[in-house]
Amino acid sequence: MHRRPLDTGSRLVSAVKVIVGGHIVAAGLATYWGQDGWYRKYLMPALRCVTDGETAHVLAVKAAKHGLMPRLKLLDHPEMKTQVWGLSFPSAIGLAAGFDKNGEAVDGLLKLGFGFVEVGSVTPQSQDGNPKPRVFRLSEDKAVINRYGFNSEGHEAVLKRLKEREKDKFGPEIPDDRNLLNENLWSPDRPKFQGVAHKANGLLGVNLGKNKTTVDAAGDYVVGVKNFASVADYLVINISSPNTPGLRALQNKKELEQLLEKVLKARNELPGKRPPLLLKLSPDLSPEDKVDIAAVISQPKFRVDGLIISNTTVSRPSSLKSGSKGETGGLSGEPLRALALSTTRDMYRLTQGKVPIIGVGGISSGQDAYSMIRSGASLVQIYTVLVYEGPPSVKKISDELVQLLRKDGFRSISEAVGIDVKL
Repeated sequence: MHRRPLDTGSRLVSAVKVIVGGHIVAAGLATYWGQDGWYRKYLMPALRCVTDGETAHVLAVKAAKHGLMPRLKLLDHPEMKTQVWGLSFPSAIGLAAGFDKNGEAVDGLLKLGFGFVEVGSVTPQSQDGNPKPRVFRLSEDKAVINRYGFNSEGHEAVLKRLKEREKDKFGPEIPDDRNLLNENLWSPDRPKFQGVAHKANGLLGVNLGKNKTTVDAAGDYVVGVKNFASVADYLVINISSPNTPGLRALQNKKELEQLLEKVLKARNELPGKRPPLLLKLSPDLSPEDKVDIAAVISQPKFRVDGLIISNTTVSRPSSLKSGSKGETGGLSGEPLRALALSTTRDMYRLTQGKVPIIGVGGISSGQDAYSMIRSGASLVQIYTVLVYEGPPSVKKISDELVQLLRKDGFRSISEAVGIDVKL
């Protein structure tokens, strides 16, 4: 039986199907394996075209929660492991607060290569935050302006979620030498795997905020310390968001002393675990503010364990090009980098390098992270770069940072901390 040869039109249709199908497969593989160029040049720009800022944020959290993230080929860099506050960080690169506000996707995010994930800010009572729209991309500037206003599900919901995560901490491991399809390989001494999800390798920080209508701010933070101490590896007192009225006033010397006295007392009186307590600062502090804060936290009575520098800025550099640059809120991303770097350097110098710092703000490359570390940061965090380059940016920054450390002869992150700051 002879088949009729395909006419020209049919051959063309078949060719198009093969080509289109090949492109779809290639795109799928690039997405699955987290190819940096594919995400940066094609996928992330396409997603920004079809979703607004907040919708994209919500979808990203859901994707991380359900494990719908790229399978990155992570390298084990000994140089990236570090110890701060007696805690062992598998990587010095963490995810800043503001992404996973309600602790929904901690383990999915850690699996991207983060050494630690900071959730929050979490407020005592649930609150909706500011009216929408409240997130604006400044694509030309690789920046974001947000005025979320501490939208949070509240302590009860977030704490319940994080406690459930703690329950998944234990369970039988899966030995590499065992074939899961062969029941004869299971024995009483090697119990059958029951499908228990283990926590991913990495640490958890909980960023605490205050409710918008709260009069007693210190009371909100004290409750947060008491509630989350048992599940957090470290706690953060966030007094620097520009989107909650009056919050930044807590950075003033008198108010700061009163706040720290209460929250430190609450932490120090905890019956069990007493996690490190960090203070998150604004990049918009005046020179006098920085001196005052350093003087306060240098006193034993008010000595916090660390600083996070910095939050978003209310300033607007003249270099901004985007049409959304006039929106109210906090600016993050590349335009924040210089301000966050200088604030980190100043606070490291003013505290004589005795207070560990997590540096955050505008970090989108290994060089950015390295500059922050050399300016006094023991750890770094990223966030906005994920909007523009996607999950592969975590691996890219880590790999680039390791190369820079090796080039300069450093065997670890800790050896490079503050190397550019004269004390």
